[in-house]
Amino acid sequence: MRTFHLTWLSFFLCFFGWFGIAPLMPLVRDDLGLSKSEIGSTIIASVAITVLVRLLIGPLCDKIGPRKTYTGLLVLGSLPVMLIGLADSYETFLLARLAIGSIGASFVITQYHTSMMFAPNVVGTANATTAGWGNLGGGVTQMVMPAILAMVLGFGVAETMGWRLAMVFPGAIMLVVAVLYWVFTTDCPEGNYADMRKSGALKPEDDTAGAAKGMMAAVSDYRVWALFLVYAACFGVELTINNIAAIYFFDKFELSLATAGMIAGLFGLMNIFARTLGGVFSDKFAAKGGLSGRVKFLFMALFIEGVALVAFSQMEALVVAVSVMIFFSLFVQMSEGATFGIVPFVNRRALGSVA
Repeated sequence: MRTFHLTWLSFFLCFFGWFGIAPLMPLVRDDLGLSKSEIGSTIIASVAITVLVRLLIGPLCDKIGPRKTYTGLLVLGSLPVMLIGLADSYETFLLARLAIGSIGASFVITQYHTSMMFAPNVVGTANATTAGWGNLGGGVTQMVMPAILAMVLGFGVAETMGWRLAMVFPGAIMLVVAVLYWVFTTDCPEGNYADMRKSGALKPEDDTAGAAKGMMAAVSDYRVWALFLVYAACFGVELTINNIAAIYFFDKFELSLATAGMIAGLFGLMNIFARTLGGVFSDKFAAKGGLSGRVKFLFMALFIEGVALVAFSQMEALVVAVSVMIFFSLFVQMSEGATFGIVPFVNRRALGSVA
């Protein structure tokens, strides 16, 4: 349970740092003179790099264990979060967002670690909850970062410097949690991989697959590619909304920065229970229908998400738009939870690579 709470807290702060700049984008846009297409490119950069780093970090979990991997990612990821304030042009801002995007790989370690810690009858709920409470950071940051900015501006700092100083806050907290993760978690219930290998408790034949072998097993399994596409259609959509929601409501409905951030934050705040619901239903359907039951529930959640997204895109009235966005958010996140109710059962010996 200590690992459970530290995984979601670490993931929460990674999300907080990853999307901390999103609600401040109207100020960044004016300060750096960014065009709409340039803003779009920075959003793509912040998400695209995550794909590459996740592919590297999964096998790393299999090899050295989630404790060392997570601690290292938190430390390294905190640096671009704190240093994005040094950006003085589109190019340097793009590079900073690219570097920050690497902390999105924290998701793989979170799911790997809870999959190692929990039994099959509750692993869907555990995975969905740690991920959901982590993704919650994407909603909380939309609300908290404008407040941190206001606090910084209260000291008489100009707006052009304010957004830069505000980003130091999430990066500093990531460093604190890195220390907690190192001290208070173990790789699995029996201990740390390195110690278990030394003592013989983890024999080579019991060990997880080697990095290259595990990745090949994942790449050659069609079920992994099916989940890959499904996850693009739910989590990929969530990342897009997290990045664009504040500036969308700011521009389309002519709201203040704080109000636009509050509304955008509602989308992410649904993670406090919505993703967990996806995991709970996945476990319930599995109790009756096994893995097939999990897949059927995932289909239903993803289908309703698609219908809700089409509806949200047509909204012109603010109140209706917000209401439909919340309904849409519910099924986006339930789909994510249902996806990672399936992942632990694809290939246990290459869990990191599959994740």
